[in-house]
Amino acid sequence: MVSKQQRISQKTEPKSFESNGSKPEEGVRSIPLERLLCSKRQPRRYFDGEAMQQLVASIKENGILQPLLVRPVGDKYEIVAGERRYRAALELGLTAVPATVREMTDAEALQYALVENLQRQDLNPVEETEGILELLVFRLECKLADVVSQLYRLENEAKGKITRSASGKSENETDEAEAKITRSASGTSDLAIVEQVFAELGRMNWRSFVRTRLPLLKLPPEILEALRQGQIEWTKAKEIAKLESEPERVALLEEAIAKSLTLRQVQKLVREKKAPREIGELQAEMEYTFKRAKKIAAWDDPEKREKLKSLLADLRVLLAEDN
Repeated sequence: MVSKQQRISQKTEPKSFESNGSKPEEGVRSIPLERLLCSKRQPRRYFDGEAMQQLVASIKENGILQPLLVRPVGDKYEIVAGERRYRAALELGLTAVPATVREMTDAEALQYALVENLQRQDLNPVEETEGILELLVFRLECKLADVVSQLYRLENEAKGKITRSASGKSENETDEAEAKITRSASGTSDLAIVEQVFAELGRMNWRSFVRTRLPLLKLPPEILEALRQGQIEWTKAKEIAKLESEPERVALLEEAIAKSLTLRQVQKLVREKKAPREIGELQAEMEYTFKRAKKIAAWDDPEKREKLKSLLADLRVLLAEDN
């Protein structure tokens, strides 16, 4: 009698292994789960529990319809694409899964995994940012911190912020600035490599990445972690990060997650929490301004004196509204 596990396993076998006399498809085979390794460079860090259970139910009913993509690593195989299917197979107690085997370098494997997830829009902004940076580490052949510094430098050069070269010559024009950028070990300019990577990914251009994604790395750690785990949307996280007080920030983050607060609700709460501090700062600034006003020479200037009268009249009207 065929067991339930055997029936699921039969469904997951690739067509090339059906007993119809046909040759197995090149590169596709049934691989024991014990020989599979999860990649340490997997762009996706967070696996939604509800989505995983839906996948488990689907595989239990229909088998694994799309083979995993793996690459040989010693006597085992590293998963390039399909880790969710692998995890579902483990949960179902399967012993093997269909997989396409392909020789790939570290950079090729990471890029494939990134592109696959990006095309399906499976990555949250933090995962996407960190994955792209890791790919640039491979392609530029340098450390992560150096990649970030290099991207900011390229952006500054492109905007003409670096106005002088080492020789003291003007570099106001973008083309001139780009001509002076450093080169990787392969001899290709860093800018050319960066542009090529973003062209291959087909998402945003590198300058947009620098302006909108790199700032993510400066978010408070608790907000970054919530984003990684898909607990909160980027727009809400950005608002909560405006709170300087860590206890207030953490409390609002937990409330936003627990109560599924809307963006408008989050913005309102942030304004309310910031208001007392802003009022105190405004009062201190008013006191400082009036102290300075007594000492300035503007009182002797008829034109400035008239402007001060006008401002004072506006202030009286404003104060009268509160009485």
